[in-house]
Amino acid sequence: HDWPTIESKIEYETGWYDGGYDLVEQPDSSQKRYYWAALDPAVVIVATTGDELVMVEQYRPTIREHCLELPAGIVEDGESFTTAGARELREETGFDPAGVSLIEEFWCATGVLRHRRGVVFAEGLEPAKIDRDTNEFLRVRTVDVDDALARAREQPVNDATLEGILLAQA
Repeated sequence: HDWPTIESKIEYETGWYDGGYDLVEQPDSSQKRYYWAALDPAVVIVATTGDELVMVEQYRPTIREHCLELPAGIVEDGESFTTAGARELREETGFDPAGVSLIEEFWCATGVLRHRRGVVFAEGLEPAKIDRDTNEFLRVRTVDVDDALARAREQPVNDATLEGILLAQA
């Protein structure tokens, strides 16, 4: 059964995520604060042009590394994962998909995050206009589908990219 929440407090808001804690009563009647960060849902796009997987290379200041990743982005209010996936793919890579389907949606890092992620598959890609956010400095890359998992496992490994490729393969 659920553990009773005695208090829930947001301690900081960044515009990107909120951070706080829940004071809960544990099964032995003791109380403990469980800290969390709440982020908007995100979508990860596995997009193929037949034999090639569309990826983006970008610098991640958080880890100070250049990463080869699947395209991804925040799901805006009122969007489904598939609608957001088509929009983000178009904005970041300049490819407009004929079809997008949901592979999986799930919670991420449940010990600390309140964050949902959806992985979608996009196909039937046609060239479109790139319309990146002001903080997106990306280079579009394609990788042979047969080499995609090996490339995703090269350091620095990105969780969303690895998950997306594995889920698509399954």
